[in-house]
Amino acid sequence: MKTIAIIGKPNVGKSSLFNRIAKQRIAITSDFSGTTRDVKAHEVEIFDKPCKILDTGGLDDKNELFSNVKLKSLEAGNIADIIIMMVDGKMLPDNEDKKIFYSLQSQKKPIALVVNKIDNDKEMERAWEFDEFGAQNIFPISVSHNRGVTKLLQWISSHLPEQEKDLIIEEEDDFDINDFIQEETKIKEEETNEINVAIIGRVNVGKSSLLNSLVGEERAVVSSIAGTTIDPVDENITYKDKIINFVDTAGVRRRSKIEGIEKYALMRTNAMLENADIALLVLDSSEPFKELDERIANLADKNSLGVIIVLNKWDKRLESYKESIDEIRDRFKFLAFAPIITVSALSKQRVHKIKDLILSVYENYKRRIPTSKLNELIKKATIRHQLPADKTKRVKIYFATQYDIKPPKIALVMNRPKALHFSYKRYLLNKLREEFDLEGTPVLMYPRAKGEKDEDSEK
Repeated sequence: MKTIAIIGKPNVGKSSLFNRIAKQRIAITSDFSGTTRDVKAHEVEIFDKPCKILDTGGLDDKNELFSNVKLKSLEAGNIADIIIMMVDGKMLPDNEDKKIFYSLQSQKKPIALVVNKIDNDKEMERAWEFDEFGAQNIFPISVSHNRGVTKLLQWISSHLPEQEKDLIIEEEDDFDINDFIQEETKIKEEETNEINVAIIGRVNVGKSSLLNSLVGEERAVVSSIAGTTIDPVDENITYKDKIINFVDTAGVRRRSKIEGIEKYALMRTNAMLENADIALLVLDSSEPFKELDERIANLADKNSLGVIIVLNKWDKRLESYKESIDEIRDRFKFLAFAPIITVSALSKQRVHKIKDLILSVYENYKRRIPTSKLNELIKKATIRHQLPADKTKRVKIYFATQYDIKPPKIALVMNRPKALHFSYKRYLLNKLREEFDLEGTPVLMYPRAKGEKDEDSEK
């Protein structure tokens, strides 16, 4: 599958073109310079020909962050098969744009110079000023008005291979439909062989550095400037026959500090968490924990995700191991089930152990407890510690059943479900964790009456 990179200075309309081609709003767009900071990829079809488009950050050198973004963008141009160089048609051509274009042109790949923001016929004169670039393929367009985009797509399509025609199977004596059914079943199993992992935390705790260490390459832009990641950055690896999809979400600030495009980033982070299985909650051990850390942890709790607490920057830690663990367990009581690992994303210290933890937590997250063992445990627990009465009336659990996974969801069928005190439910959950390996996963327990439908409830 061929790759198309959209490259240019900040605020020329790269993300808008990316969204237009993808036919959905994937990349965040705004009037703020430098909205896109990481390379974002998406598979699309252009005139029925499949390809992958890359939305890159703006080419600028005004500070450390923008220099890192520029480096990532130029790397995307190096790996792409087709290059779209975008310029702002409202501005005059400048030498910096020419240098970038000539540098990309030297790679001997199909390259188009796209002059954006040519909104009407009167503005076409400005577009022809870019003839001095000497580009063979110039496309004056207006992404916002969908003007001239079709011609650009036709040019891209001309450099894409024809899609292979569907395989026609002719009838033969030895044809067995079961062979195809088995293959389809195998494909379906492979489709579910994925683990979605969201990396969450405050700004500048090292989430992007952790992502780079986990995938083994500089995938996300890293800088000392807080709030570097805006769009969630996703990358996947294959590890022990599992496909792990990592999403580095935007760092979260206090609500009063959220400005401009960050509110869109926060919305996108929440959407990513809805589709995640496990959250890596990244904490900074080089400074005191903050109330905001707890609020971010609540996002994982709210979405009923498996959780691994990653104590980053351990090489610069403020407290001893015991002091740090004690404080985490005190602050994050609602994540008492989550394992804690100390790492240094920059030096890659112990980062490799996170992958095995992810597999272990995921197995627990989708664990099914046999009904017979579940009821045996509930029976022993109620004998050992009797259910409190409801205003002198006896409270009984008839039986328990697990009705869903990811996370495990258990229904307690009772005569008086509303009478089950939260402290007794916590007692039953603790007994479950003592008996079964449920580290890293929440367990949802729902008391209900006979004949009442199963539904999610609080933990």
